[in-house]
Amino acid sequence: MLTPAKQLREKLSSNETVVGVMATDHVWPQLVEVCQRGGLDYLVVDREHGAHSDELVAQVCQVARLAEFPVLMRTVSCEMSELRRAADLGPCGVVLPGVESVDQLDAARDALWMPPRGKRRPGGLGNHWMRDFHYETWRDEFELHFIVIPQIETKRGVENAASIAAHPLTTALGLGPYDLSADLGCCWQPEHPDHRRAVASVRAAADGAGKKLWMYANGERLDDGDTLLWIGEVAGILQQSFSKFVEQLKDK
Repeated sequence: MLTPAKQLREKLSSNETVVGVMATDHVWPQLVEVCQRGGLDYLVVDREHGAHSDELVAQVCQVARLAEFPVLMRTVSCEMSELRRAADLGPCGVVLPGVESVDQLDAARDALWMPPRGKRRPGGLGNHWMRDFHYETWRDEFELHFIVIPQIETKRGVENAASIAAHPLTTALGLGPYDLSADLGCCWQPEHPDHRRAVASVRAAADGAGKKLWMYANGERLDDGDTLLWIGEVAGILQQSFSKFVEQLKDK
């Protein structure tokens, strides 16, 4: 049973604020325990930009499964072979980068769901979620709970955000603000009118589908009412903490 994903979905169905972190530069198995003991709700292992081996990711996911803590994986792409491999490593969900159309989600469904609904060929540590390997068990105890967050990061994605949000595979709608700003021609100008309009459009698409919007967290974002948040990248948070402590000590 994909228990951590089931529990995370239950939080998402409420108005509870759900807070997680991204791990891009540094990932290690004990990070799962650090996140859990720190009160976070989930961890995203970033394979799109991070140089993490299959073996390391599988170990992190194994620790998370045993600890019943949600670990998602941001994949390199939405390609079928990439998503099949991702599921075999054992996360309880995926973040899909650069989604622009429902065709990509249809392909993702084929990669993540077993026949006859999909084309998945399961194996690896991902199989350890299962109590048996009958189709009905895959459908009811894995596929029903597996989390999928497509990221909107382009103008075309914004244009199709409503249909992407409404797709049955979509658990929550993600936003990639930096890449979106670059595609809009206002690279990392978050207050630019074009960027603000695009973000508002994506938020409206999520709301219209009854889905949460996955957002980077700061005070301004909380004012917008978003409750599915990530607070930054692990190495960046650690560096900020070092800087804060050093500044406090040297100012004394």
